[in-house]
Amino acid sequence: MDNPDEDGASLQSNGTKSGRKGKLGKFGSLKKSIKWVADKSPLSVGTRKSTSDDAEGLPSTSSPSSTGPSSPASSSRNGGGFFQNQEDNLGHAASPKSKALTRSKTEPSMSKLGDSFLKKGSSIRRSLRFGIKKENDKRLEPLEDVLVERTEGKNEKEEDIPEEMDELYTLPDLPDPPLSVMEINKLIEMEVLEEAHLNLLALRLELQKEQEAGVEDCSTKVAQKQKDLSLLYGNLRSKIHEIVRDSSTRPARNKGLLVPVARIIQEEEKRAGEPGGLPDSWVEAWKDAVCDSVQVKVDSVDLEPREQNVSWLAVHLGKLVFSTYVKSYHRVVGQHLKKLEQQSTELKDLYALLDWILNKYKSERIMGSLSLQPDMNGESTDLQLESDFLKQLKDKYVCRVKEDVRISLERVIELENESVWSVSKELEMEDDVLCSPFPMDIWTKVKSSIVNSKQLDVNLEQEVTQTCLEELQNFPKRFEEEFRRHFSAIQPQPLWTEYLVAYINSFTALQKHMDGYHGSCPRQVEAFKGEVASLTARLMQSLEDQFKQDVKLYLRRMVTRKWLTNDDDFHQLLTRTERLSQHCHLLQPPHAQEFASRLHYHVVREYVGQLMKKSYSCKNRKHEKAAAKISKQTGALRDLFSSMNSSMEWLHPVGEDLSTIIGLKNKADIKHHLQPLLEHYPDFSKKHLVAVLFFRGDLGRREHQLILQRLTDLKKGGSGSSCDRSRVLFGDMPVTTNTNCLPGPPFSCLSRILPDR
Repeated sequence: MDNPDEDGASLQSNGTKSGRKGKLGKFGSLKKSIKWVADKSPLSVGTRKSTSDDAEGLPSTSSPSSTGPSSPASSSRNGGGFFQNQEDNLGHAASPKSKALTRSKTEPSMSKLGDSFLKKGSSIRRSLRFGIKKENDKRLEPLEDVLVERTEGKNEKEEDIPEEMDELYTLPDLPDPPLSVMEINKLIEMEVLEEAHLNLLALRLELQKEQEAGVEDCSTKVAQKQKDLSLLYGNLRSKIHEIVRDSSTRPARNKGLLVPVARIIQEEEKRAGEPGGLPDSWVEAWKDAVCDSVQVKVDSVDLEPREQNVSWLAVHLGKLVFSTYVKSYHRVVGQHLKKLEQQSTELKDLYALLDWILNKYKSERIMGSLSLQPDMNGESTDLQLESDFLKQLKDKYVCRVKEDVRISLERVIELENESVWSVSKELEMEDDVLCSPFPMDIWTKVKSSIVNSKQLDVNLEQEVTQTCLEELQNFPKRFEEEFRRHFSAIQPQPLWTEYLVAYINSFTALQKHMDGYHGSCPRQVEAFKGEVASLTARLMQSLEDQFKQDVKLYLRRMVTRKWLTNDDDFHQLLTRTERLSQHCHLLQPPHAQEFASRLHYHVVREYVGQLMKKSYSCKNRKHEKAAAKISKQTGALRDLFSSMNSSMEWLHPVGEDLSTIIGLKNKADIKHHLQPLLEHYPDFSKKHLVAVLFFRGDLGRREHQLILQRLTDLKKGGSGSSCDRSRVLFGDMPVTTNTNCLPGPPFSCLSRILPDR
C-alpha cells in the first residue's frame, strides 16, 4: 500500500501547470493508468515491445486524484491527492514482489525560484515520467459532475493503442424506482457495472429519504435496506477489485470495464461519508487491487526447483528479462533527455532536468527503489548519456543563472526608481538604521541560486557562487549611475542627504552578506568588496561636499569685524552641523565615526584658517573679547563633534591654545604660552604665529621680535619636533601674505633671518 506521504508528494508534483489545460482529474488519470497497465505492462505476456528509438512510448501508471470539488472527508483521508509519479513504471515492471513506485517528494529551497520550479517546470517533469506526448492542451472548466478522460495514443507497428482524448461525462438520471436487490446483484455478476451502480445510488437515495423522514414504522425496512446496500456495495467492490487485479493478465476482457470502474470510484469518493455507502476509501481499495495485480503477475513467472534445473536462477531472471528492461530504460531515457535539453532554455526547466538526472533517477523512487535492489546487483544505475552531455547541461545552467542574476539586479534598479526616486519617497528605518530593502532581495536571490545548485552538485555550487559574485561586481557602479542620473537634480535638498546615507548603509549590509562566501570564493568577494568600498567613498564624498557647500559662506564670515559683534553666522554653522549630525547617527559603523571625524577636521581647519587670512586686526583691547568668543565657539564645536563620536580629539586644544595667546593682557607673557601650542601642533610655524599676532593687534615692534625669536628657540630645542602626519592641522593651511603687518624695515630684515618653521 502507498502511504499518505507519497500521495501528498504526488499532489505537489502534479499541481496546476502554467499554460497547460486543467488537471486530468483523479479518475481520468485512473482510467488512463489502468488501460496502460492492461495494454503496456512490461510483465504482461502479451505486451508489445518498444522499438529502440521510441523514447516516448514507455508505459505509465498513475493513481487517481480528485478533480473538481470533492468532499472534505475524501480530501483529508487521502493526504491531499493521489497522483503518482509515472517514474514508478520501472519498479512496477521489474519488481517481483513489491508495490508500484510513487513520485519522490519535491522540496526545493529557493527564494525567487522557490515553488515556481514545481509549477512552471511541470512540462519537464511530465516528459520525465515516460508518458506519451500529450496532444491536446486546451483548458476545460472543472464541473462537479464532469470528468475528463485523457488517454494517450500512438500507432506502433500498426497495433491500436488507446488514443488520448477528453471525455465529458455526466451522471445519468437515477432510475425511479430502482431495481430489486436480486436484479442489482445479477447486474454486478454480469459486469454491467454502470447500470448496477446507478440503481445502487437510487436505492441509497431512497434510504436517505426514509432516514430523514424518521418514521418508526419504517425502522425495520430501513435496517433491511441498509443491510442490502452493504451487501451489494461489498459485491460491487469485490467485482471492481477483480477487474483491476486482472487488468494486466486479461487486458482484452477487462479493457471495456475500466472506464465504468473509474466513474464508479469517482462518484463514490464524492459521496464519501454519506449514509448507505462503505466506510473506507474506494481509492485505497483501487490501490490494493493494483498491488495485487502486480503480485499476481510476478508470481505467475515460473520458478523451477533447484533439483529440477541447476540453472533455475538464470531461467527465472531470463523470463523476467530484468536486465534488458534496465538497460533499455537507461538508453531510451538518455535519448529523451537529449531532446529535452534542446528545448530547455529557462532556468526552472534546466534545474528540473539536472535534478532529475543527478538526484531523482538514482533515488529510491526510481532506480534506487528497495523493491528493485534484490535484482539490481551488478546492474548499473547510470543513464546512458553522451560523454559531454552533462557538462554542457551544467554550463548551460550556470550561464542561465548568470543571466537571471543580471536581470534581477537590473530589476532592483528599476524598482528603486519606480518606487523611490520618481516619487521622492522617504526611506524607512530598519533596526534604527536608515537603508533600502534591496540588499536583502539581492542576498536572497544569490543565496537561493547557490543553495539550489548545491542540491544538484557540489562543484556546480562553486561555479554558481563565482558567477553570482562576478555579476555583482558591476552592480554598485550601475546603481550609482542610475541614482545620480534620476535624482541628482534635487541636491542639496535634505532628501538627497537621506538617500546618500541610506545607500551607504545598504551597500555596507550587502557586502556583509557576501562576505559569507569569502572562504569558497575569496578573489570574487574581495573584488566585490573593493567595488563597494569605492562606491561608499564616492557617496561619502558627495555627503561631505554637500555639507561643505552648505556651511562655506558661514565659515568665511568667522573671525571678521562683523563676527565680533554678531553671532548669527556661527549659529547657522552650528545649526547645519547639528542637522547633519542627525543623519550621521543613522550611518552604520564604521562610516558614522569616519564621517563625523572628516567633518570635524574640516570645520576646525576652516575656522582657524580665517585667522590666517589677516582680514581683521583687533584694536583698542578688542582682542580680549575676540579671544573669549573663539574659546566659546570652539568649545561648542568640540562638544557637538564629540557627541557625533568624532575620533579627532587632538583638535580639541586648538581653540584654547590660540585664544590664550590672543587674549593675554600682558604682551610679554605671550612668549611663555607658545610651548603648549607647539606640543599640540608641531606643524605650527612662524608664518602662522605672525598671522595670529596680526589678528591680536596692539603689538610693538620689539614685542613682536621677541615672540618670534621664542618660537624659533622652542623649535630648535625640540619642542614639537615629532610631527605625526595623521595630525597635521597647520602644515597645509595657507597664510595670506601682508607686508604691512609691521611698519618699518627693522622687522623686514628680521623676518629674513628667522627660519620659517
